[in-house]
Amino acid sequence: SGDIPVRGSGNYASDEQKEIAQLKRELRDAKDALDVLKKAINILGK
Repeated sequence: SGDIPVRGSGNYASDEQKEIAQLKRELRDAKDALDVLKKAINILGK
């Protein structure tokens, strides 16, 4: 049973890295969408 916490923490770190990578992708996508919206607003506002 001593191996379980080590394996669990290893999986936790791996899952955490996956989540961070996913959040970074989502943040980048959101920023891209925001830029598109800003450009559209500028075009429509002129």
